[in-house]
Amino acid sequence: MSETNTPTTARASARASAGATKGALPGDLPRRQRLARIVRVDHAGEYGAKRIYEGQIAVIGKGRHGKTLRHMAEQELVHLQYFEKQLNRRRVRPTLLQPLWHVTGFLLGAGTAILGERAAMACTVAVEEVIEEHYEAQLKQLGPDEQELADSIRKFQAEEVEHRDIGLVNEAELAAGYPVLSAAIKAGTRAVIWVAERV
Repeated sequence: MSETNTPTTARASARASAGATKGALPGDLPRRQRLARIVRVDHAGEYGAKRIYEGQIAVIGKGRHGKTLRHMAEQELVHLQYFEKQLNRRRVRPTLLQPLWHVTGFLLGAGTAILGERAAMACTVAVEEVIEEHYEAQLKQLGPDEQELADSIRKFQAEEVEHRDIGLVNEAELAAGYPVLSAAIKAGTRAVIWVAERV
């Protein structure tokens, strides 16, 4: 019997045609669905980040951190525009909860800014720490066939780390109730990520 007709080869071909990746386990998402989730959740996350900074700028944008907040907001807008293009190119729908992110993102930004500049920076640190981890997990899922997407995510990840560091330099950890505030924002961010991937 030739190699092309062996059951093992036939099964491998079937997995490849179904979009399975090397080392895939039972229950793993097909490649196309996995990529759709990545693009959808990243678009949702960048949209939420844009709204958080807009909320903070609305409250403390004329203060000493105004320029810094606008710099970070501009970077988030670039990230958002990239993922909007990815949604269109890959024909992936955005999360159905985007109208909710529109409101809650702004309220989170404005609310923490009302608590003070340090609380606003604590919000940035908490969100960006979760996003850095989230991007790192995504990079481990992307193969060489998605190099452009991986390179873009890696660049955005570095900028999110920059935002985290800006928050730390600007005394985020001295915000009143920092451990509780940080933990609550991180938990909320992780919940939003989970939902946005699926809805």
